[in-house]
Amino acid sequence: MTSALTWFKSSYSSNDGPDCVEVAITPATIHIRDSKNPERARLAVTGATWTEFLGFARHLG
Repeated sequence: MTSALTWFKSSYSSNDGPDCVEVAITPATIHIRDSKNPERARLAVTGATWTEFLGFARHLG
C-alpha cells in the first residue's frame, strides 16, 4: 500500500537537477523512488539495508 506513503525529497536533490530522489519511511521499510517519475518502479529496503547504503554513499561523496 504505497499510495498512503509520505514522500520526502533528498536534501541533495534540486528542482532543476537530474538527481531527484525521494524516500518514504515506514516502521519496517524504506521506500525509494525517482521524484521526476514517481509512478515508475520503486525500491523498498529494510532499515538496516538503508543504513548500510548511507554509510557506503558517504564515502563516495
